Amino acid sequence: MPSTSVIDNGIIPTLCRQCGQHCGVFAHVENGRVTRISGNKSHPENQGMVCPKGRAAAQWVYHPKRLKGCLKRSSDGNFKTIGYDQALDEIAGKMVDIKERAGACAMSAWTGEAIGFLQQEAYARRFIHAFGSPNFFTADSVCFALRLMAYHTCQGYWSYPPDFERAGMTILWGANPAYSHPPFMQRINKARRRGGKLVVIDPRRTIAAKKADLFLQLRPGTDAALAFGLMRCLIHENAYDRDFVASYSRGFEKLAAYSEAFTTAYVAQQTGVPEEALNKMRDMMLQSLPRCVSFPGISLEHQVNGFNTIRAIASLSALCGAIDIEGGEPWNKGIRVNDLNPLDKEQFKRMNPAGYNSFPLFYEMMQKCHSIPGLDYMLGQEAYPIKGLIYSGANPVLTNPNSQKVARAFAGLDLLVARDLFMTESAKLAHYVIPAASFLERSELHFYPEVQRVGLSQKVLAVEGTWDEYTFWHDLAHRLGFGDVYFPWEDETAVNRWLLEPSGIALEALMKSPEGIVYDPKVERRKFESRPFPTPSGMFEFASEGLKSFGCPTIPTYEQPEYLKTAAPGFPLRMITGSRKAIYYHSRYREIETFKSATPRALVEIHAGDAAELNIADGEAVRIVSKIGAITIPVKVVEEGRILKGFIEVPHGWNNPNVNALTDDRDTDPVGGFPNMKIVPVRIEKTEL
Repeated sequence: MPSTSVIDNGIIPTLCRQCGQHCGVFAHVENGRVTRISGNKSHPENQGMVCPKGRAAAQWVYHPKRLKGCLKRSSDGNFKTIGYDQALDEIAGKMVDIKERAGACAMSAWTGEAIGFLQQEAYARRFIHAFGSPNFFTADSVCFALRLMAYHTCQGYWSYPPDFERAGMTILWGANPAYSHPPFMQRINKARRRGGKLVVIDPRRTIAAKKADLFLQLRPGTDAALAFGLMRCLIHENAYDRDFVASYSRGFEKLAAYSEAFTTAYVAQQTGVPEEALNKMRDMMLQSLPRCVSFPGISLEHQVNGFNTIRAIASLSALCGAIDIEGGEPWNKGIRVNDLNPLDKEQFKRMNPAGYNSFPLFYEMMQKCHSIPGLDYMLGQEAYPIKGLIYSGANPVLTNPNSQKVARAFAGLDLLVARDLFMTESAKLAHYVIPAASFLERSELHFYPEVQRVGLSQKVLAVEGTWDEYTFWHDLAHRLGFGDVYFPWEDETAVNRWLLEPSGIALEALMKSPEGIVYDPKVERRKFESRPFPTPSGMFEFASEGLKSFGCPTIPTYEQPEYLKTAAPGFPLRMITGSRKAIYYHSRYREIETFKSATPRALVEIHAGDAAELNIADGEAVRIVSKIGAITIPVKVVEEGRILKGFIEVPHGWNNPNVNALTDDRDTDPVGGFPNMKIVPVRIEKTEL
């Protein structure tokens, strides 16, 4: 693949973007080609560590199957090459036609994590809003946003990440940072070497669980019962932060009264965790106060009671006294920068965003559209039709629930434009494919609020036949007549300089600082003592009166999962999906040969007891059937304790099989709209591959 590096030989500092951590790395260049990636020991995020995905970045960037040159779908369904200028001219013409026929709202944009979810995402939002449409979708509809919403409801911000390194006790709720966030696990391990404790709560014995001081293998969907049991303990032991509760919170009495039902015996009955283990966790927590932090993983978002479960966990941290202390859960300081979002909240709402009435709290907090109702608009089943979509770095056919519906919605659009590095399952449905740039081919800002730093990824190389995000949106905006106003900057360097203006930090200084620059040297703790929480009441809200208008209880509640109340006829098992692998990130990196050799295919994990009852042996093929679909997959019978009996685990992100053929987009959390991907009713049938 023709490429040019910014230097012929040497080392270029930059930030890795193989996941969302933005670790500090060095790109080693020999004869104009990146040969390896090493860690920057001075960078505060990773302190020299590089995960397998980061180390394999050169294989990924130079992969022979990487897209280069624009493609257009022919009438026979095949793709032919087309020039970049011609492709953008035609796309712009089709957008104008859609706008004239169906209005600006008939066009939409969608971004995923493969390109980036900060600056790169902001370009797409700015573009589609400038075009006149509010319909901007992101991966937030199935990842991240529910946790942010729940924490914002309680305290007005999300404490991300906790101060793991100084914590006396870390509780991981359905999270496996050993695979999903390696720098976080690095900090947890440092705390443990100083005597800190680690508790992992998960239905699967993950890598993090194997390292834990205590592993609670609870039933999926019962996390809130455990959180309320711990809150009841703090109240009964008079061990909660009484000064914080009295001076800086509201709704404690309601929460305390509700928690009374969550005795140790009841929590054990709901969660399946023995009382002895629950008492051990209680004692560890009491000994660790107030430096007791919680980190809820994406697993909690993928349950229909997720919103209130996460609110309960946030409330537990407040009772522990962990709010904004060293070794606790910080109220991070942001940096003053210019904003690429052209609309305020009211302007966005007045534009009638698709799906607002389905999950209004999501729209109010995120100022984005939810992809699940958005697909109904694409299928022409709602107030107005969405007829066009440009998506960048997303692969919804693999990552969204009900993949058959996603494919049907995409295939029926008048205009579908894909931006990616590889020909994904989603890109195969597009009318135009415009190859995207990797993180090594662009420059962007990244913020580390927990250490009050800003960093800059440096452009390392250019690959012929690919275009970075700013260039693409800039060029298309100028063809549509609003580029001079909304995309006036010449390139990403000019954008970065403009974004930094309010901060007082010079871009040139940042370019010379591989570890980033501290934007505020003053570290403040317990900021709520001198300023109000960013909530409607200005206090930590154990009870949020504002939620009444969204049909939510004012205090967090425990909604018993359906499978504990009634059986699902014909579907005796429950499927978990979405667990992380160290070498993959959702649907990405399966092109890398060394990764394919290590994990060449998807396998369904099943408890040995369930396998024996079904007369299924290791390596045999089974057909997994849900209420909406079926897949065929080989079996991996796992040892006792690896997974709860009655549950199976199927990895996500694979083309064949695509586990989201089984997940139902109608089975969602009623507040945030997040889909059930962790307790999916299924049955297993023996078959052949």
